[in-house]
Amino acid sequence: MRDTTTSPHTGPSPQGRALGHVASLSSGRPVDASLRLTLNFHPDREAAGRPALVALAQDGVYRSQFVTGTSNGGLTAYPGGDRWRWESRIFDGAYDGVPGEQRPVYGALNFRDSTVGAAPRFGSAYFRLTADTLPRATFCYPDSAAEPVDFGVASGMHLIELAEADERDALDDYVEAQIHGPVVLGRHVEALVLDPCYRSTPVEEAARRLPCRTEWHAGFRLTVEQLRRHPGYRGAEFVELGAEIAEDGLLDPRIIGDAARSGRHDPQALKKVWHCLARFGAPPRPTRPHRAQDVGPAGVRGS
Repeated sequence: MRDTTTSPHTGPSPQGRALGHVASLSSGRPVDASLRLTLNFHPDREAAGRPALVALAQDGVYRSQFVTGTSNGGLTAYPGGDRWRWESRIFDGAYDGVPGEQRPVYGALNFRDSTVGAAPRFGSAYFRLTADTLPRATFCYPDSAAEPVDFGVASGMHLIELAEADERDALDDYVEAQIHGPVVLGRHVEALVLDPCYRSTPVEEAARRLPCRTEWHAGFRLTVEQLRRHPGYRGAEFVELGAEIAEDGLLDPRIIGDAARSGRHDPQALKKVWHCLARFGAPPRPTRPHRAQDVGPAGVRGS
């Protein structure tokens, strides 16, 4: 990978300036090198008019919402928008004048070794990144949308201790990571980890075209009966929407994805249904994802 931290002509790059600024705000012990960054997302949604995994296979790079115009959180990645403002504050303006392709992508540090990724709030699938992406990541707790004052880098941070001592909701219980420089699927991704509801679907087909292996976690499942026990979590109207789109009294990520692509429902409302499924239908933790039917590059089965 080309070094994106310095340039012999212009000095520190935007990525280098951002990393240096956050390092100046950080303190604590180095991050355990065995921990992994994960990028959670919905694998059956569209990006720039293309299915997400098809777009990823064609581009070969995981891009920020400043480029894709899509997000599983808020759509505020434009000059003056909330995401732009948060990045300007956290990175001391390092990215204020640069194109979207140079901005960081967002994930989380999987310090709990969760099989569904560190931040399932943002999707049922995730890319698990290689160890060499850790040194070019910055971290904050809580999420950058909460205007955090606690930051970290891989060489030293105290954010895990803060998260472990906190009592936030399970969907907010993550240390956010910003990865500076490109995330090239064939170089920087150990695996794509999918929900088993996507077996034998176009999502699995698209996954086989990616230059990384595919693994499967235990799966998100929630019955309508269980969903109705939590009307106060995101609101009774989203419980009713979940019951409406359920198949045979069951919700899983594929069902919500099908509803999203149908165009018959408000995407923000479906996001709240996903929150209910992710919160109350997650598999038990901690266990590692099984690899009995791993898929390697171009669909080659692993051992």
